[in-house]
Amino acid sequence: MKIRAGVFGATGYAGYELVQLLRRHPSAELVFATSEQSAGGWLSDSYPCLDDVALVRADEAPLGEVECAFCSLPHGASMATVRRAREAGVRVVDLSADFRLPDAAVYERWYKTAHEAPQLLAEAVYGLPELHREAIRGAQLVANPGCYPTSVILGCYPLAAQGLLEGGHVIVDSKSGVSGAGRSPSPTTHFCQVNESLAPYNVGHVHRHIPEMEQELSRLAGQPVRVTFAPHLVPMSRGILSTVYATVRDEVTAVAIDEAYAAFYQDAPFVRLSGRGELPTTLQVRGSNYCDLGWRLDERTGRVIVVSVIDNLTRGASGQAVCNMNLMFGFPENLGLDFPPWQP
Repeated sequence: MKIRAGVFGATGYAGYELVQLLRRHPSAELVFATSEQSAGGWLSDSYPCLDDVALVRADEAPLGEVECAFCSLPHGASMATVRRAREAGVRVVDLSADFRLPDAAVYERWYKTAHEAPQLLAEAVYGLPELHREAIRGAQLVANPGCYPTSVILGCYPLAAQGLLEGGHVIVDSKSGVSGAGRSPSPTTHFCQVNESLAPYNVGHVHRHIPEMEQELSRLAGQPVRVTFAPHLVPMSRGILSTVYATVRDEVTAVAIDEAYAAFYQDAPFVRLSGRGELPTTLQVRGSNYCDLGWRLDERTGRVIVVSVIDNLTRGASGQAVCNMNLMFGFPENLGLDFPPWQP
């Protein structure tokens, strides 16, 4: 059986990667790809390395010919398309933030725009497979997580779920490659601004990914968890490295932390544990759907330091979206995604 799929927003970085993944997927068939600015042309006009894929406008997409639609559209622009796809009976994986937060008021406060499809929020499942695998299997609408939250939540998951955290507060220092800002050029992502520079931005309780992190970690911990977040832009194309600092209970040992991570990720095909032996780097996950985790316990301060690395475009966007499609349609979780990272 092949799942017929379409991609809305195929000319962005995540959309382009989705097209690549779907065309290589043994049980998927790409039926359409959309672009508002490039409709009537070919995807190879934007990405010459790709064989020709015809581009159509979103309102011309043949939703009646697909079972699954991927929305790789900007925040705020995805709602109307998702609503139209759901009205057509199509299952959707949305890569924007439009359905990640179940409370429309919270969404509107952080994204500064009215939510146009609040009736769909109740059916949306937060698409982090390691946390919500069973719910994703039966979902009609999956909200693909943000890239920063993917790295942070996976890094903290065993600590929160096992009740090892003390004080309900974590500090996160994240560094992202420039592709995380999207394909549209801006002064802050110009080569001359990024090269040989490391720049903090949206530091504190400002970045729009914070409510996702707090939502999921609080649910896991069974109590409020607050995140102090400091993201940085670094001069590389892709990848995220998040360093999480969390205070653990006095009786928690390094062995207990090891056991918690091993237990929670024993059946997770895309989480690899470095443990205390070696801290991971972005190079070892580049171009893959893996999240690699390592940690250290500072017994003097009672803090655990967790290092989490992902590729922001694959595990943080398109690869995770395809993983969610696999779960939704009964395929093995790693189907079409079990390729190695790019080395070097």
